[in-house]
Parts: sequence; C-alpha cells; structure tokens
Amino acid sequence: MQHATGMDHPESPERLAAVYEMLDNPHMSWKYESIEPREATHEEIAYVHTLPYIREIAGTAGKDCVFLDSDTIAGPESYEIAKLAAGGMLNAIDAVMTGKADNAFAFVRPPGHHAGAGNSEGFCIFNNIAIGAMHTMKKHGLKKILIVDWDLHHGNGTQKMFYSDRRVLYFSTHQYPYYPGTGSLLEIGEGQALGYTVNVPLRRGAVNGTFVSVFRRILEPIANAFAPELILVSAGYDIYYQDPLGGMRVTPDGFAAMARVLLNIADRNCSGRVVAVLEGGYHTVGLARSAKATLEEMFDETHWTDRKLEDLEQHADEENKPVIQSVIKGMRPYWNVF
Repeated sequence: MQHATGMDHPESPERLAAVYEMLDNPHMSWKYESIEPREATHEEIAYVHTLPYIREIAGTAGKDCVFLDSDTIAGPESYEIAKLAAGGMLNAIDAVMTGKADNAFAFVRPPGHHAGAGNSEGFCIFNNIAIGAMHTMKKHGLKKILIVDWDLHHGNGTQKMFYSDRRVLYFSTHQYPYYPGTGSLLEIGEGQALGYTVNVPLRRGAVNGTFVSVFRRILEPIANAFAPELILVSAGYDIYYQDPLGGMRVTPDGFAAMARVLLNIADRNCSGRVVAVLEGGYHTVGLARSAKATLEEMFDETHWTDRKLEDLEQHADEENKPVIQSVIKGMRPYWNVF
C-alpha cells in the first residue's frame, strides 16, 4: 500500500485496498490462511535481474517520485516494497511446495511481468513471477514450470527471460496489437525451446467463451503433454469488461472458468499446485469481484464443470476464432497433441 505512484496513476494503492476489503469480509476471511511475505534477497532478485539494475532501484530508496521509465514511478519506499512483493511470491510458492497450502495467490504490487533483466517497464519493477519460477528450480529442484499469463498486456519481460529455456513453458493471452507491442504468433521461443513460448494474440473484444476456448483447445493439450510440476499464473484483471485500460469483455465468471481449467491441469499433473500473482487490473470494483471469483474456484467452492465450460465455449466471439486456429497450426510441429 505504501508504493507511491503519484496522483491519478492507474496502478494505485486503491487496487489492493479493494482486494483487502473483499478478503476481510466475513464471508471470505475464513476460507484462507494468510501467508506472511518477506523481502526477497539481492541474490534471489539476481536470478533474473542484473546487479546494476538492482542497485539502480536500491538508489531510489527515500526519494520522491523517481521516474524509472515513462509510466513506472518509484516512491520513497518502492524499493523495499518491490522486494516484499517478490518475496511474498516466493513465500507463497514455498507454502504450496511444502504442502502447507493447496494453492496460493500473492496479492502484491508493484506488478512484474513487463520488467526485464535490466529495466523497469509498464508499472513493473522486479519480475515477481520470473523470480518465482527460478526459485522453484533452484530451491525445490523443479525442472518443468508452466507460466500462464492472462493479463491484458503481453508479459514481454517474462517471455524474454525464458525464451530459450525448455524448463519453462510460457503461455500468454493478450490484446494485440497493443502495449507493449510484443507477443505475435511468430514469437514461439528459440533454439531447443522452440514451441515453449505460446502466444495467443487476441483481438479487442474477446469474451469469456473465447478465453475458455483458448485455454481448453490450446493450453490444456500442450500443458498435459509438457506435464508441469507447478503452475504459476500472472493474473491480470485488466481483461475485465469495464477496465479503463482494456478492450476485453471478461466477467468474474470468465476468470473463475479460466482458473478451473488451470486447476484441472494442475490436478492431473502436479498435485493441484497453482500459485497466482497479481499483475494488472485497474477497475477497482471489477478487480475485487474478479479476484473473489478466482479465489472461490481455487477454494473449490464454485467448481466449474466440464459441461459448464463447454457451454461457455459456445459463446466465443467469431473475430478471434481464426487466431485460435492459427496458434494451433503454429504449434503443431512442436506438440503432437492437435
């Protein structure tokens, strides 16, 4: 809450205030265990970021309104809080990996998926999910991590960090063309990791059924073939239908349905282990409602059945059906599942 981004900045403390209010409601608060965050160490952050960049961010401590790029701002406490956001993600992963939690959601800010090895970008300072993926491999010895990014914007920072790494399967749905301009059909990984980056560049206006169709027809077969040991989710709620930065039309039901597909994959492959981390989402009421729907599905309170998912798929928008076919065609040489 103390990460100050300035007046009228969309990535504001009010985002978390809305989520916390939802979590503190008596109807919700009994359903989960709180996981205390900690500050990630320099060594942990350096899994994916350069030391000069970490020192640059450390140099912002105590200073008012440092522009890290055109739209990413650090306040006096942002460095400590960025370490806390990354460390909170690591503690969430540890809780799931040690069996203390079935699954977990790190409600943190600043977000992370645009941050590169040596740069901040798009409201992001440290790449929380990438640090988390490396942590699972280094501390827990995992060799296969699935990262699913459903944010409105393509997670260019995360993609670049694992673009030639077969240990990480990166899957992204995003509005395209749109900021940051990456995530085309042609971006599929490189070297031995060809086919291990899967981008689904959706046109503006995609609805619940479109996202569920993408998850069931593209992600699910590839993920089952990959057989992840852990699923990490860059959960961006800016695809919510009223988001001020977005042009997608997803409702809370859509987020619950996407979560169910991921939970089904996790149940089949990795003992249900799913850890989500908050990325975007700038309509505060919509963010809280959609996060609640996600959590209720993770708690197995709502549980979308295959029949309900199929029914939702029937309402996919026509404009994006060719995109789905193009992705399937592009992935056929690398995954014998279509």
